[in-house]
Amino acid sequence: MPEQVVTRFAPSPTGFLHIGGARTALFNWLYARGRGGKFLLRIEDTDRARSTPEATAAILKGMEWLGLDHDGEIVSQFDGADRHAEIARHLLDQGKAYKCFATQDEITAFREDARAQGKSTLFRSPWRDADDADHPDLPYAIRIKAPQDGVTVIRDQVQGDVTIKNDQLDDMILLRSDGTPVYMLAVVVDDHDMGVTHVIRGDDHLNNAARQMMIYEAMGWDVPVWAHIPLIHGPDGKKLSKRHGALGAQEYQAMGYPAAGMRNYLARLGWSHGDDEFFTDAQAKEWFDLDGIGKSPARFDLKKLENLSGQHIAIAEDAALRHEIQGYLDAANLPDLTETQAADLERAMYCLKDRARTFPELLEKAQFVLTQRPISPDEKAQKALASVSDGILNELTPQLQNVSWTRNDLEEALNAFADANGVKFGKLAGPLRAALAGRAVTPSVFDMMLVLGRDETLARLSDAAQ
Repeated sequence: MPEQVVTRFAPSPTGFLHIGGARTALFNWLYARGRGGKFLLRIEDTDRARSTPEATAAILKGMEWLGLDHDGEIVSQFDGADRHAEIARHLLDQGKAYKCFATQDEITAFREDARAQGKSTLFRSPWRDADDADHPDLPYAIRIKAPQDGVTVIRDQVQGDVTIKNDQLDDMILLRSDGTPVYMLAVVVDDHDMGVTHVIRGDDHLNNAARQMMIYEAMGWDVPVWAHIPLIHGPDGKKLSKRHGALGAQEYQAMGYPAAGMRNYLARLGWSHGDDEFFTDAQAKEWFDLDGIGKSPARFDLKKLENLSGQHIAIAEDAALRHEIQGYLDAANLPDLTETQAADLERAMYCLKDRARTFPELLEKAQFVLTQRPISPDEKAQKALASVSDGILNELTPQLQNVSWTRNDLEEALNAFADANGVKFGKLAGPLRAALAGRAVTPSVFDMMLVLGRDETLARLSDAAQ
């Protein structure tokens, strides 16, 4: 293994950070971080017609939300065009590439004729072995001289050894007739120049590896370790698409999933470490290896994501949750919390986070501390209030005036009050929830009282009794 592992994520800025791309970035990040290596970021923006600054910003924002920090400066593939062209011309000078004067019309005509005759449409340029003296004074592309016999073996850490017959490889264009380098050349040159040791990417790039290896070998460069990971499918076993729901990483932020839960779920999507489902970032970095990646496509399961997200919310630091919820509200275009609301939310977090799977669920439970008097009970809460007489609440309020405001003393006082009124505490809990929160489903009555404090609790009970 090389002295230092270097991985990269190289998205095309033509849209949002796809959930599949986010997983690819995560796998590269985990592999590098777990080995003290480098995780680099390259924006493959050579398609100027489709690449946009807005898409680049969306990709960076998605990675920021997921906490996938990269090392060094972001590399723009477009900015390296001169370097890519230099390599093509070097191979031409070395006799490992050649000038091809075939026009696009000629190539198209050849393929149509071959298709009509049931022959291979693989284009074999007549200029491969032409004498320089026969070259016309016309624009030309530079093509690499592909091996014409034998096989190319892609030694893939996920797929195993994949053998390609060399007679199935064409003389790939390196430099177009207008002087612009092709993507396949740019990728190889950039990966070499960036020192990338491990190329971890989707298996839709597997066939590209054989063609890219031609450039590595022609240049005498070390071929990186390949790891082509299966794509993500929807629950129906078909390639993940819009019909399955959200596709962009930031859509999941806007839906209220915590970044740690998303990282855990994406890591588990196609990779396994024994039977472990829930794990921390530190464990993922320690455990992640290419051997654990399966060959079959993984299926996206929203229920599993929700389950893992809930577990991560439960163990998160209260201050960290407060900060991430602010990010969720921004992503969802919802009003920010005031400073007072945010502080109150953090104070209440201990009784909110244990059973919330998403931030909307957590905020729904937190309404008792985020809202202000007068409380407007919803329909269920209004029914609960109607189940007790105003007199009972009026009687309870003064009895709480002198109770020590601790959980044990509150429990003792409220249970004693229920007994004195000939009801079980459960019968009293519903109206208390309604009075304190205006909702039928809330944290425990005692937790709400402790978070709200004596004065606010008594004021809300008095309001409800009127």
